[in-house]
Amino acid sequence: MPNRVIDDAFRRQLDGFSLTTAHILYRMPDRPVFLQSFLWQHYDVAPEFPELRRFLEFWDREIEGPIHSVEVAHAKLIGPAEWRRVDGVLVLH
Repeated sequence: MPNRVIDDAFRRQLDGFSLTTAHILYRMPDRPVFLQSFLWQHYDVAPEFPELRRFLEFWDREIEGPIHSVEVAHAKLIGPAEWRRVDGVLVLH
């Protein structure tokens, strides 16, 4: 069997990662009355969310806009028990 390249996102899903979306509301220092919105999306492991935690730590350290709130949603798109190889093709007219 030839060596096939597997997409990194697909491999991460097989390893238990899920697509995670974070909706971040923050305030800019020059306009503290207004809330700004930022969407972050990455493959992460629920419920610890280490990638999201790393990003939020970066935000606190490097970005001047203080975070007001973070809403997190994740969807497990595929898992090891849900995937199976198909060897045949079914043709419908």
